[in-house]
Amino acid sequence: MSAKNYILFDLDGTLTDPKEGITKSVQYALHNIGIEEDCDNLLRFIGPPLMDSFREFYGLDDETCDRAVGYYRKRYAKTGIFENKVFDDVHDTLKELKARGKVLGVATSKPEVFAVKICDKYHLSEYMDVIAGSGLDGSYYHKSDVIKKALDILKIPAKDAVMVGDRKHDIIGAKKFDMLTIGVRCGYAEENELEDSGADYVVDNLYGITELELLR
Repeated sequence: MSAKNYILFDLDGTLTDPKEGITKSVQYALHNIGIEEDCDNLLRFIGPPLMDSFREFYGLDDETCDRAVGYYRKRYAKTGIFENKVFDDVHDTLKELKARGKVLGVATSKPEVFAVKICDKYHLSEYMDVIAGSGLDGSYYHKSDVIKKALDILKIPAKDAVMVGDRKHDIIGAKKFDMLTIGVRCGYAEENELEDSGADYVVDNLYGITELELLR
């Protein structure tokens, strides 16, 4: 297999640990629509689009989902966005890949305006050739949408790239384009989630991707 020179990364759970900011913002949103929930029960919100999660986990109708997302973003934009931290091996991983001449990017379901702020604050932007995220208006909603957006900006075919992520949504979204995928266990996937979703490779931590032959 030939080496891949273009690597797209998920953000939440792959490059950063957003647990505190996301769960507290979801808790705030639920409280404002009359649902009380412990933050430890909200880890499943890390990764997939918010509308899908509110609908799937709490059976909310579209109007209530919209309200919940609004409350979430009210807290997240002010406070939750930086209740966050970069995983310990991220900078070493990105430095190593750039030293090999790789072109790197972020493809996240998080609104792009938030993703750029996070990448700037935690010095991830300096490694990235593209940061693609969803729109606050609901555009680029699905994971496959932001992956295609990143590919289009880079002007490359999907076969030339690999997607790295911590949840099934990253794997399934990339598989729509027949992209090779790498699952990382540093995030919030359930047991066997990455394998069951069809990840081509699974590593225990982000730096583990540097040991894969396809990224040499």
